[in-house]
This record gives sequence, C-alpha cells and structure tokens, in this order.
Amino acid sequence: MIGSRGFSGRTRFVSWLCRALLGAAVVGLAGCAPDPAGEAPGPQFAAAQAVPARLPPHPALTAAALVTTDGESLPLRQWLPQGPAKAVILGLHGFNDYSKAFDTPAREWLKYGIATYAYDQRGFGATPGRGLWPGTAALLTDAVTAANLLRGQYPHTPVYLLGESMGGAVAILAAAGETGIRPAVDGVILSAPAVWTRESMQFLPRLALWAGVRLFPGAVFTGESLHILASDNIPMLIALGKDPMVIKGARVDAMYGLVNLMDRTIEAAPRLGMPLLLMYGAHDAVIPADPVRAFAAALPPEPASRQRLAYYPRGYHMLLRDLDGKTVAGDVASWVLNRAAPLPSHADAAPGRPWPPLTTAAGG
Repeated sequence: MIGSRGFSGRTRFVSWLCRALLGAAVVGLAGCAPDPAGEAPGPQFAAAQAVPARLPPHPALTAAALVTTDGESLPLRQWLPQGPAKAVILGLHGFNDYSKAFDTPAREWLKYGIATYAYDQRGFGATPGRGLWPGTAALLTDAVTAANLLRGQYPHTPVYLLGESMGGAVAILAAAGETGIRPAVDGVILSAPAVWTRESMQFLPRLALWAGVRLFPGAVFTGESLHILASDNIPMLIALGKDPMVIKGARVDAMYGLVNLMDRTIEAAPRLGMPLLLMYGAHDAVIPADPVRAFAAALPPEPASRQRLAYYPRGYHMLLRDLDGKTVAGDVASWVLNRAAPLPSHADAAPGRPWPPLTTAAGG
C-alpha cells in the first residue's frame, strides 16, 4: 500500500486516490516570488514564511549559492574546467531531486572544457520551505536570474539552459518568456521534459487531483508500490533512495503545483524560437510519449542546425544518469560546442517522421 502521512482514515478510496494523484502528478520524476493566480490551495512556500520588510537585494552567484531577486540563498554547485570554459550549462533538476543530479554528466562535460552550474530549486534540496511547492513564478524567475547572471559572468562564451524532467518544464516556460524577461542563453536542452498536460491525462486522475488538493492538500504520499523504473542504473537509484537530500514523498498541493507547471508547456512550445536539443528515451516510464510528441510538433519550424530531436532506444527517464548516460552527455557536449554537427550517437530523429516513433514503448 502507498504510504501516507498527515491524513487519517486509510480507506480503499484514499488508496485509489493516492495512486491516481501519483500517476497524474508524476511523483517519480526525481528518484523513483509570489505564487501566481491559479496555484494550488493550501500552504505554499511563499505563504509559509513570515519575511520581514527589507530592501530589494542584488541577485548574485557566489561560490556556493544563487542569491535570488527576493533575497533567498539557494545552494549552488559548480563544475569548472581548468582554463577558460568553451561553453556553460545551467542545469535545472527534476521534482524531488536537487543540484547533485548533475554531478555525473557535469564531470563528463569537464572533459570537453564545459562548465556546469546547478542550484537547488526552491522547495527542494537544502532550500527553505523544503517539500512545499514554491509557485511557478518563483521557479521561472530564479531560472532567468541565474541564466542572466551567468551571461554577465561569461559574456563571450555560449551559455545553455538545461532542464531535466520538472526542470525541463521550468526551462521551457522561462525560455518562452513567461516572466516577461527571457534568459540570455544561446539555446535550451531538454532531457525528458515534464510536458504531461492535463489534457493528455485520464479523467479519473484529473478528478482525483482536483478533489485531493481541496480535501487534504497537506497529505504526503510516496509512490513505492507503483514500481516505476526511472532508470536502468540500479546502483544510482539505490543511492538516491539513501540520499537524505532527495525527497521521498510529495504533498498533494505540491503535486498539484507540478501539474499546473506542466500544463503550460505545450502552449509555450511555439514561442521557443531558439536553438533547442530535445532528448527522450524509448523506455521512459514517467513521461508518456504522446505529450512529448505533441510538444515536439508544437515547436516552431526551425532548421536542423537549430532544433535537434534525439531519441534513445535504450534510454529511460533519467537519461543523463542511465547506464548509457555517458553517450547522452557526449551528445549534449557535441551539440553545445557545434550545433551544426550530427550527434555522435546518431540519436537524431529522422526528418518527416513522427517523434518519438509511433512504435515507442515509452510510458508503459
């Protein structure tokens, strides 16, 4: 049975509802500013803190933190090559994960002279309000702020925004200009982005999420019994299970906030008129293939040198940390250094074909 905390009366209905919520909100995404209107009811990160009045801070990147526009200090990791960087990647991690998610690919990118930066997004890792949904506006503002600070630090070096899973949804909306200010980046990289909109979900999970956020928004559920395999790298998954910084459950209102975030991604796709690398694995059991295909179809028409679709027959959801993650990381490095060159793995989608291929086993 799926475990729960903060909600009594474990009836059959609650057990079913929990499964529906987890399925709808994709709780397995990572190891299985004020809130905008329409965010989840219930205590959210911005509302959960009593912040005294203070002068507007100056956002900054320090050696260990991203200082945000509203004065929060978000833990930051950086992997820097010896000598000048040939390119810079800003990584946005997935739901319930944190900045260490990029440790393995970042070490691979160092071999190519690529610098990587990643911070704990609000509500995750070691940030204040851990476990509470921070609101879409805050997530997007932080991503734009970090990207623009890196642009100022590397004025003559290509800077790329990379989002994994939930981080992919944040990257999409930030790059599409949802905050009114676009990040000053040279392109966007999406690794199994969370583009699972309500329209592509079944009716019962949508109903369960709608009811759950109103009846017990603070209930916390885990998805252990769903048996979703996010990667074929079992030792890595076991390590995530033991890592205290990886959140093992999710509040209902956090799941609701996540779905609200994903719900806007396909609508934003036509505004992504910049170089883009979109990567997806055939064995992704977290994000179904159909919404990914819909997102790809909604992208503005761009030449292959600016828009690359990469499909990995052996890939799972956590592409950059799968057993074949080194290959995927190599494709990312190749693309950021020379977008016109074919990907070394030959994972590029064939022009004119449905993408991912209609025969994909994804989402199963």
